[in-house]
Amino acid sequence: MKKITLLILLVFSQTLFANPKLTENQKLAATCKVWGFLKYYHPQVAGGKTDWDKQLTEILPKIEQVQTQEEFSLVLEKWIDALGEVPKIAPIPPPKDIEYFDKNFDLSWFKNDKLFSKSLSMKLKFIEDNRFQSNEEFENGFDGLKNIKNYFDLDYNLKGSRILMLFAYWNLVEYYFPYKYVMDQKWDKTLEQILPLVIAAKDQNDFYLTMKKLAAKLNDSHVDFFIYESSKSKRIVVYFPAKCKIIDDKMVVTEITGDSLAVADHIKVGDVITKINDKTIKELIEENRDIVAASNEAYYLNKAVELFLRSDSEQVKVEFLKNGKHETKLMTWFEYHESHRNEFKKGAMKKKEKFKLLDSNVGYVDMGVLKNKDIPAMIEVLGSAKAIVFDMRNYPNETFDGIINFLSPHKKEFAIYTYPYLNYPGRFFWREGTICGSENKGNYKGKVIVLLNEDSISQSEWTAMCFQTAGNTTIIGSQTAGADGNVFTLDFSGFFTRYSGIGVYYPDKRETQRIGIIPDIEVKPTIKGIQEGKDEVWDRALLFIETGK
Repeated sequence: MKKITLLILLVFSQTLFANPKLTENQKLAATCKVWGFLKYYHPQVAGGKTDWDKQLTEILPKIEQVQTQEEFSLVLEKWIDALGEVPKIAPIPPPKDIEYFDKNFDLSWFKNDKLFSKSLSMKLKFIEDNRFQSNEEFENGFDGLKNIKNYFDLDYNLKGSRILMLFAYWNLVEYYFPYKYVMDQKWDKTLEQILPLVIAAKDQNDFYLTMKKLAAKLNDSHVDFFIYESSKSKRIVVYFPAKCKIIDDKMVVTEITGDSLAVADHIKVGDVITKINDKTIKELIEENRDIVAASNEAYYLNKAVELFLRSDSEQVKVEFLKNGKHETKLMTWFEYHESHRNEFKKGAMKKKEKFKLLDSNVGYVDMGVLKNKDIPAMIEVLGSAKAIVFDMRNYPNETFDGIINFLSPHKKEFAIYTYPYLNYPGRFFWREGTICGSENKGNYKGKVIVLLNEDSISQSEWTAMCFQTAGNTTIIGSQTAGADGNVFTLDFSGFFTRYSGIGVYYPDKRETQRIGIIPDIEVKPTIKGIQEGKDEVWDRALLFIETGK
């Protein structure tokens, strides 16, 4: 009797371990991958012949009911079979004159035998080999979500709608985000972490916050995530009357934006803030990391400051450090828009000088306000200067071409790109680069200085790469935002987001994403320098011009 009982237990345990139950998270994560793969690879789906979003919502209840790998795989196989036969066109000849960039490409999950039966894995592999062939060119109008308008009508109070939106966004990044390979965390792991939050979301706003956390995981400074608020639920947002910068886990006031408000509370440039509502600046930095997307720490701190300087409550407790002593004020912050700030008060914007020649025969150009129509006058005034400083601690106005033709003696390639290869989703290819400059023996012969910092993003970084080809260029400042290239925007009912759409590299394939433009001379502002009214980056540029060091 004991032997029979032991045998039954042995058979039962073998059966149990041979077909372990799958968790909801495992099933949904695997379904997300299969759904996204079929969306971009299966001829009946990728070709737009199927309402694929609707099919997902219909299959989810069946996925929820199955428990084992065998049952799960069977549901997915039947789903695939119902789409119709995939015509055999393999082997698909590789494209001519294309060099693949495959750091983002990974379909190895097909082979996960804990989730997929051998039969299902073979079906997926067959679809990969006989995938949909697109005639579409990857350009700015590319719709990686396919039929994006569908997502304006989703009710995110419904679990199925939330899952659909997550699957759509996750797979867009999986197949069409050029910098997936440099994320801090594997995108698969992010899916596993976010899924339970999407399922547990209590309402639409809870879901939006979850999606914001997902977007932050891209580690891309181009990513913004705005949640639209209805007029009924719109909160009043109030602001501290100044701009600040984080230095050494403190916030220092760098610019007054509301003159009368600052005067009322005795706020001035150089003031140091150590706490807001009893939380240290360091604590605020850490607690906001999961909702702010940034390529690197420098840009994260730059974006995080904006969060710290606004509030839903008009009464805000702020701790200052003055003369070595901590002083706490209960401040009243006010609702005031950019149009009410000091630069725009009672008339036109305070004019900034586009360029100027200093007494030391050094030229200065503010790239944030200079426009193409100003370049001839700039060249006339600064053409004989011993050095020209191009301040790109801002966002230029597409003036690179006219300026580099003046600076450089030769044409030269300064950037190359990776683009998604639409006939093999997930794979990217190297695309020819951008050439700047002209054959110009009369080019500018003096020193070219470019000032950069964490405010330098995208076009600033790209323009700096262009200016580096002049041959006499020195970069001074600190780490830039590390997000180059164009931006793809995604606007939905309830929220708006975006991400870097193409990969940007130096011609020798050195990376710029997350790294930014590395300065030749690193200089960062200090609290002491700000309090003394200095621009330490500018001062270092002048020293270099005079000494060459």
